[in-house]
Amino acid sequence: MQGHHHPPPQASVSPSLPLPNSKGYDMAKLFSAKLTHISPVWYDLKSDRNMLVLEGEHNFDATWVSELQGNGSLVVPRVVLEAFPAVILLEKMQKAKAIDLIVSECRDKGYDGIVLESWSRWAVYGVLDDPELRYMALQFVKQLGEALHSISSKSSNRHLELIYVIPAPRMKELSNQDFGPEDLLQLADSLDGFSLMTYDFSGPQNPGPSAPLKWVQHSLTTLLSAKGSSPSGNHSRMIFLGINFYGNDFLLSRGSGGGAITGRDFVHLLEKYKPSLQWDEKSLEHFFIYSHEGVRHAVFFPTLMSLSVRLDEARNWGTGLSIWEIGQGLDFFFDVL
Repeated sequence: MQGHHHPPPQASVSPSLPLPNSKGYDMAKLFSAKLTHISPVWYDLKSDRNMLVLEGEHNFDATWVSELQGNGSLVVPRVVLEAFPAVILLEKMQKAKAIDLIVSECRDKGYDGIVLESWSRWAVYGVLDDPELRYMALQFVKQLGEALHSISSKSSNRHLELIYVIPAPRMKELSNQDFGPEDLLQLADSLDGFSLMTYDFSGPQNPGPSAPLKWVQHSLTTLLSAKGSSPSGNHSRMIFLGINFYGNDFLLSRGSGGGAITGRDFVHLLEKYKPSLQWDEKSLEHFFIYSHEGVRHAVFFPTLMSLSVRLDEARNWGTGLSIWEIGQGLDFFFDVL
């Protein structure tokens, strides 16, 4: 699915329900032919006193992984870096240990690589505001990528891959906590892709669309603006543009509140309240308003039209897609991929 077709997507699968009941796991098997990478959210790298521990091995399902790889998809579980940054970034032996734990787990379980999430944690710990620590953080990601590249995948003729989760820039002026174009250039040669989180634009405190198209465009323009990077170059092809398959149900009165909903919730609300679906010309997303016990709600949820607009944008830039997450949407969403 390259060239003039839709860009190749990767998908995230959350183990929020026990196997094999989770819809995401079933969707991964059913639509694996449309997915280049499948990323189960399985692992956390944590600090335990003076030790590093990779938690999540109990989630591993050898049969499921083997079936997906047999269909041609790469299985790259997500690893969330929960460990104290000072332990990994400042202590040379612990840095080597962290990398070894991840690489060894990939080798032992037959994975095709990993998806690493650490940037948001580093922002919370203040790592990104310290120039020296920020440099060390980027070096850690580079070294992990190089270590994975030194190992061959058992299921393909490729090296193990590293895809890095990055936040979407929100403001025109980037702060230290933003992942910017220079960061992308610094990591590009050591990584295989960047999973760009172009969703969650709004929240309970500021109800609204999940991914306004202008924000998506701004994020791509910003990240690909550095010298040596161009929309037609290799770097745009390294980006997996985030697409949400979930929606949000926000409270509009009696204070703020609400949160994420799945396709099942969306259908239930449509059947119960029979609201009128409206198209927001500004964000290019569908939404509806309903009232429950005197409280007004706004529901934003993806539709085939809103998904098609964003897939067209990805095609225009030459990026891939990153779906969060495939068990949370409506089954027919896969028709547009």
